[in-house]
Amino acid sequence: MTSASYIFLAGASRGVGREIATYLTAQSLKVKALLRTEASAAELEAIGIQVVLGDALNVGDVERAILTEPIHAVISTLGGLPTDAQRPDYFGNKNLIDAALKAGAKKFILVSSIGTGNSAVAVPPQVLQTLGPVLAEKDKAEQYLIASGLTYTIIRPGGLKSDPATGNGILSEDPRIIGTINRADVAQLVCRCLNSDRANNKVLSAVDRNMLFGQSELPEFNLD
Repeated sequence: MTSASYIFLAGASRGVGREIATYLTAQSLKVKALLRTEASAAELEAIGIQVVLGDALNVGDVERAILTEPIHAVISTLGGLPTDAQRPDYFGNKNLIDAALKAGAKKFILVSSIGTGNSAVAVPPQVLQTLGPVLAEKDKAEQYLIASGLTYTIIRPGGLKSDPATGNGILSEDPRIIGTINRADVAQLVCRCLNSDRANNKVLSAVDRNMLFGQSELPEFNLD
């Protein structure tokens, strides 16, 4: 990564995306964030992030944000709710992936969810029934990224909590694992994957080793 290039972050206004923004700027990295509204712009600018207003569902907005300056990597935590009329889970991420290709980004990290794709086996049927439409969109985004030719890492967190980081967040290639994890720990794992070649072209579940549901043995993925 050069001193002139940015980490581009979509989803920085809340949740895991906000935690990632904090970790990246703490490492003195140059970060550019796409925000749909100005609501959290001042807070992000205060920690040194360059904010670009735009909607990930609008191709023009995404290209204007990504193609104007060198981008080293793109991180997306975009996600919608079952009640949303238009969810960005697929189309928003598709626009980001297409623009990342045009920009020559070296890596794309997509934060998805346990329950997506082959990790559906880890989730209770009632959860799959409730979140089915959202998980289907996330699966389409994962598949589009995998087929894009970009170097990627897909991280599927379990149930998300807002407590401070425990430092016990781990990644696993086993799609059967399920548990919870704090958003701050997901952010730490995402930031570690940025600099880990071992994470390239991997699909990884993320949980807290002390918040597993039922498993006694957990095959942990080593980023180092």
